[in-house]
Amino acid sequence: MPATRPIPVALIGLGGVGKAILSQLLSPPLSSKFTLVLIANSRQSLSLPLPASPLTPTNYAPILEQHGQPLDLSSVISVLSGHPDAPGIFIDSTGSEAIPAMYSQILKMGINIVTPNKKATSSDDSLYQSIVGSSWPNGGLMYGESTVGAGLPILSTLKDLVETGDEILKIEGVFSGTLSYIFNEFSKVEGGDVKFSEVVKVAKDLGYTVSRLGYTQHMPDGWLTCKEPDPRDDLSGTDVARKLTILSRLVPTSPTLPKGYASVPTQSLVPDVLSDAQSKEEYLERLAEGDEYFDKLREEARKEGKVVRYVGVVDVKAGKVEAKLGK
Repeated sequence: MPATRPIPVALIGLGGVGKAILSQLLSPPLSSKFTLVLIANSRQSLSLPLPASPLTPTNYAPILEQHGQPLDLSSVISVLSGHPDAPGIFIDSTGSEAIPAMYSQILKMGINIVTPNKKATSSDDSLYQSIVGSSWPNGGLMYGESTVGAGLPILSTLKDLVETGDEILKIEGVFSGTLSYIFNEFSKVEGGDVKFSEVVKVAKDLGYTVSRLGYTQHMPDGWLTCKEPDPRDDLSGTDVARKLTILSRLVPTSPTLPKGYASVPTQSLVPDVLSDAQSKEEYLERLAEGDEYFDKLREEARKEGKVVRYVGVVDVKAGKVEAKLGK
């Protein structure tokens, strides 16, 4: 039996997750199974292999900065589709909304997609259906296991349950690592009086809240500018709503979400007193103004012998999907 040739891979996005993926692809045992043909950050791309020294997890940044070309996704796709060992794998490790808009095109070319980017499968139903319709058996395969549950086999297990005839009645849990940390520290079983504002600031310092830098990215139809996120992006509940959308769409009998996560009733954790904050800097400076609101929630839960948590629910039987504070 002939030896299996390594599969070509293009990696877009070199943030925290992207760096970890790059390290794995360049190290045994994956380095013998995959051939990294291109890496890219939000500004530049670099075709591989290099004529000189090989790329490593520690030297890629200066090499990309020195030898990289302006990022053009059309060229990235061409590198994969034209590779002698095609079809390859396109790894989207960005938080971009524009790149998922090209997933359908990529899949139709037989290129497989692996992504932790939740935007593709949690946005408008029209985009979701376009991606599903372009996937195997009509095109490439798409894997997004890490979009929910940090890579735990939640999506694959849910798919197996549905495909083997099990009836899904309800999915409920704490789906945000950030909000899990915040409320585990703020509202403990053993009690405590730490302020919500203090916990959020610690979470930010520890890197649990969103901390990506803004960037400008070249797209086929121009330049895409992404703003710098702030802690309110986590506290808005949007991340939980996106994960609920992804889960709900895997259950045929779940409620239809035509606008994706925007169709999910979502309770924001930004108190009314802070709703007029004009910037993340102002929000952080005034964060303590919301402590009274959260103190009251914690005290109400404590009187009932409970704790406060931010919960996501897909209630198939009741026909509702929602993200909310629960006790």
